[in-house]
Amino acid sequence: MVHKLKLEELNRIDVETFKKVEKIPLVVVLDNIRSMHNVGATFRTADAFLVQKIILCGITPQPPHREIHKAALGATESVDWSYEAYINVTINDLKSQGFEILGIEQTSNSKMISDFTIDSAKKYVVILGNEVEGISDEALTNIDTFLEIPQLGTKHSLNVSVCGGIVMWEFAKALGVK
Repeated sequence: MVHKLKLEELNRIDVETFKKVEKIPLVVVLDNIRSMHNVGATFRTADAFLVQKIILCGITPQPPHREIHKAALGATESVDWSYEAYINVTINDLKSQGFEILGIEQTSNSKMISDFTIDSAKKYVVILGNEVEGISDEALTNIDTFLEIPQLGTKHSLNVSVCGGIVMWEFAKALGVK
């Protein structure tokens, strides 16, 4: 008979073990995200897919905060994160570390994420922009490639945490999470 698994049946690792587990070479940058729920949901998804780090930029709220915790459910304790006021400082620092910088944005030269080949020998950064304005204008010229998620309905955008979840899953599949 089918039953839902209980928490103890899921065999999840604890935070201490999580910190030691090898992560996928993916950094998620949140650029001027307004919603604490979107921040928390991004942390929770990053935990699920063993993302290396989250960097919060600009006005993006930072833990600890009750509203972030509601969606993160403790993932702010497991996922490494930092804050940087200026997105271009973050981008330049990550480029100097050998990361390829990807903006998740609909632009005049973006490509569908399904048409982008994720190379397991590379390290990636994905930047998720503000819920209304998208990625900061000042960051656009510093981004190597723009990716977008195909959308077939009437709406022109996805919620940022939903978008982040799709993108993190695509990278996790390609970079080692089974």
